Amino acid sequence: MSSAAAHDRVAESLLAFWAEAGVDAMLLDEPVDRVAEGRIAPPPAPTPIAAPRRPASGAVAATVDIAAPLAEARRAAAAAQDIEALAVAIAAFDGCGLKFEGAASHSVFSRGRADAPLMVIGEGPGADEDAQGEPFVGRAGKLLDKMLAGAAIADRVFITNTVFWRPPGNRTPTPAEQLICAPFVERAIQLVAPRMLLLLGGAAAKFMLKRDEGILSLRGRWLEWKSEDGELEIPALPTLHPAFLLRQPAAKKRAWGDLLTLVERLDRPDRPA
Repeated sequence: MSSAAAHDRVAESLLAFWAEAGVDAMLLDEPVDRVAEGRIAPPPAPTPIAAPRRPASGAVAATVDIAAPLAEARRAAAAAQDIEALAVAIAAFDGCGLKFEGAASHSVFSRGRADAPLMVIGEGPGADEDAQGEPFVGRAGKLLDKMLAGAAIADRVFITNTVFWRPPGNRTPTPAEQLICAPFVERAIQLVAPRMLLLLGGAAAKFMLKRDEGILSLRGRWLEWKSEDGELEIPALPTLHPAFLLRQPAAKKRAWGDLLTLVERLDRPDRPA
């Protein structure tokens, strides 16, 4: 056997050995001085990008330019001379982004008496409300109706929300969305002239009362709702949202106690200052 043939056999044997050992890459044709290469400073690591911080709920409105739609809402609300005209103004209003985000097919304003002594305010309509055009007509609404009937005030209420279009995914409306709709809510309060307000859930209670506490802290406490100009003040009682009660039936006792407290005050004669 020639020396060249013997060399080839050795090379083939080495290649087979390396293949069995898991070697799957060949060396470069030109040698590389790995020691010298190690003396070269590695490229600088990229600067980490901090994740954007989520603004606090009270600061959301400040990050969204709502001056123009808010001014338009105030003009439209002030021009409405009765509840029917206010409903028309809300339906025609294009300043709230919820109207165009795909979940809402039309506005959902109110149901109940236009001269009711009690106004009930929730956070916003859901799928059933959007389908039927009235607030609180789904499962949570049926529970609310049972509670109002049990307290003998079902025919003494006007029911609405802090926003009038269904949020996508039934999410909680943002403070900015509530703020844009606030002139319509305030105008409804002026037109109905209720003796008191019942605020359902944390989103409605915190926004209407301009407070940061959670609903478990606010519920059952008499507080004052004030109009934007400060000229109108109405007693307001926050309580648990019926949707929460469906998820936590044990909490119904507390909500029922809140409602009985409200009824007792609702029927109490006005006292001298």
